[in-house]
Amino acid sequence: MLYAVFMSQRPTEIPASPDPASEPFLLTIGPAADDEPCLRADAARNRARLLEAAARLVAEHGPAGVTMEAVAAAAQVGKGTVFRRFGDRTGLLTALLDHTTKQLQADLMSGPPPLGPGAPADERLRAFGKAVLRWSVAQLELHLAAQPEPARRLAHPSHRVLATHVTILLRELVPDADCVLQAQALMGYLDPALIHYLTKRCDMPLERLEAGWNDLVARITGTTGAPGPR
Repeated sequence: MLYAVFMSQRPTEIPASPDPASEPFLLTIGPAADDEPCLRADAARNRARLLEAAARLVAEHGPAGVTMEAVAAAAQVGKGTVFRRFGDRTGLLTALLDHTTKQLQADLMSGPPPLGPGAPADERLRAFGKAVLRWSVAQLELHLAAQPEPARRLAHPSHRVLATHVTILLRELVPDADCVLQAQALMGYLDPALIHYLTKRCDMPLERLEAGWNDLVARITGTTGAPGPR
């Protein structure tokens, strides 16, 4: 399932240029490598406690109820502890999304086809868009609340891993194209802010967005795909 409970641990950076011939890296989960073992355990427990408190606040009050002060009070720690662990509110909310991102990556790498290995690249690319659309819609308010400024969002390991996956599939389908740039264009279609605008402000059903993704993939890759409704 892509909509599991929130994550209580922290992703580390992925390599900046993963091997394009391989599947994208899973985010490595765990505390920083340069901490002492006892400090790592304490930090992990504290982080889990803070994220559990934040998840309760989201469940009870929605993302608007998650402030650094509220999380500190719910976890019965000082506000400075929350800032040291997450930096700011955006960092805290982003951490709440990390579990489902990691599960999505696991499904891409080892789940059943067509999302996972074993299906043609164009089928996997269509399945990827459908999965991300549904994953975003299922927790759209949290996605929007967690959105940092663009440079920070695009540099986040979660975005980079998913964009790398799309790049790998495109290189199999259209090897003579600039697949890095085309992957970013496709990822733009899956931006939570755009999904919110289309579904909430324009009243487009999710099925139309899924059909539009299939049409976009077909046009970019030259593969067969049914156009979306107008």
